[in-house]
Amino acid sequence: MSAFTDLSREVQAAGLMRRRYGRYWTRFGVLVVLLAATGVALVVIGRSWWQLLVAAALAVVLGQVMFLGHDAAHRQIFRSGRWNDWASLVIGDLVAGVSYGWWQHKHSRHHAKPNQVGADPDIVNGRAILFHTQDVPVARSPLRRWFRAHQGWLFFPMLLLEGLNLHISGVKTIFGRGAVKRRPVEIAFITLRLGGYLAVVFWFLPPLMAVAFLAVQLGVFGVYMGAVFAPNHKGMPIIPRDARTDFLERQVRTSRNVRGGRFMAVFMGGLNYQVEHHLFPSMPSANLRAARLVVRRFCAEHDVPYTETSLLRSYGIVVRYLNRVGLAARDPFECPIVEQLRGAR
Repeated sequence: MSAFTDLSREVQAAGLMRRRYGRYWTRFGVLVVLLAATGVALVVIGRSWWQLLVAAALAVVLGQVMFLGHDAAHRQIFRSGRWNDWASLVIGDLVAGVSYGWWQHKHSRHHAKPNQVGADPDIVNGRAILFHTQDVPVARSPLRRWFRAHQGWLFFPMLLLEGLNLHISGVKTIFGRGAVKRRPVEIAFITLRLGGYLAVVFWFLPPLMAVAFLAVQLGVFGVYMGAVFAPNHKGMPIIPRDARTDFLERQVRTSRNVRGGRFMAVFMGGLNYQVEHHLFPSMPSANLRAARLVVRRFCAEHDVPYTETSLLRSYGIVVRYLNRVGLAARDPFECPIVEQLRGAR
């Protein structure tokens, strides 16, 4: 019997997998009211640069909408998979404008093998950011080498473009050739959401102000999403491509919790309890705080390293880690797990 089986039984016995219907309906209701309030503000304030504050507020509300869609995609809200799927489609595609099909495919692969080279799409080395020192593309230009050496400092400013990237990635997927479940529904929802949103903004605001509104909303939205997701795994151990690891060890060692109590849980949509979320992805986010006590004790008893730090310190770890990776694709024979364990301290 595996250690995770024992932990799972303890969590089940504590009732931590039970549904929290009241909590989720309350969240949904509050978000509907907040979205309506931003719409009213857009109309009432009219042609004023104060609209940029409305745009920033809308970005934060849409971030919270994404957290609710994330929970539905993980089967946390309803017992029925079909109900969760449709909740994700409505929340993600129709309200937030981000494709559920694209996100689910990518995020499911991440959960299966977090921080494993060649398996986790969240750490694929790109032309802009390097997340590990394996399979590093050659940097021929001095500008690209400079960028890599400073990529940690540039990471958070680059998140200003992440909101736009989320929308574009989803659109490319649902209009692409790959398999997409419920493609017609996603196309209809995304087209209605993005087209309707642009129409409303340009109807009520002059062109220059409308462009500024969209830039602020997308920029703040991208930074918010990146600021929540980056601390969860960046700077934690990278698992080599062919390594085999135990489920409990893999999920705990590659995840980082963020301290801060209830306020942090609201700000991060419950993803500050990343260790518990990765061990029990279908656990309602409202139960993760209680699960943390069980998981921490269990990990201590089984000598499994459990990482938890403050939000600001986690950002510092992310910046230093990315800078170190950018500077050093220098020793391809160094063990990634050992190196990352050193850097995460």
